[in-house]
Amino acid sequence: MSDFPFDAVGFDLDGTLIDSFLDLGSAVNHALAQGGFDPVPVESSKDLIGGGAKIMLARAVEGQGGMPDDEFRALYNVMLGYYAQHNAVHTAPYPGAREVVAELARRGVRMAVVTNKFEEFARAILTALDFIAPFETVIGGDSMGKGSDGRYLSKPHPEPIIGARKRCGGGRFAFVGDSTYDVRAAREAGVPVIAGAYGYCDMAPGELGADAVIASLDELIPTLESL
Repeated sequence: MSDFPFDAVGFDLDGTLIDSFLDLGSAVNHALAQGGFDPVPVESSKDLIGGGAKIMLARAVEGQGGMPDDEFRALYNVMLGYYAQHNAVHTAPYPGAREVVAELARRGVRMAVVTNKFEEFARAILTALDFIAPFETVIGGDSMGKGSDGRYLSKPHPEPIIGARKRCGGGRFAFVGDSTYDVRAAREAGVPVIAGAYGYCDMAPGELGADAVIASLDELIPTLESL
């Protein structure tokens, strides 16, 4: 058995492994324009990312008076269509992301991506960035199916993290994220969680409730070793 404290590590995607807010914000604004709404500052999309694209758009629309559900669903589909074609224009891995993933792989650690982004989009972006190979599995917001309420089992539901742990062979598992969605899901799944203060945190990083907070991915491996 390796002396590294974890057999597998799961990563959130947006705001944790990749800096994607410019492409996400552009997709939101494209949809808003199609719906007759004013654009939002692209920088503000950082505050909306954690819950997934649908929540991002919904908050932007609600901030301008809202719209009927059926019209919102159509607008959401417009956003998805645009994002499918423009999801890796400005998006890039965070500094240190490739290096820390490579070092974990060298140590025999299995890795997973667990995101609220649709799996198809997550895989497409990681592929476009030539960054999908190190990961044992990619679990998106739609990967685990729907619950009895008809909603996808996405974070903060623990099922995606539980599923990632299983797909990585079980054993000692830790999760890395940047939002309350990540911390809540990890807590419910019973695994330790590290928060990336460099990401799109939806509250002060120290208030997320994670087991540790890192200022950059360079700090991840020493922090995992200290847990």
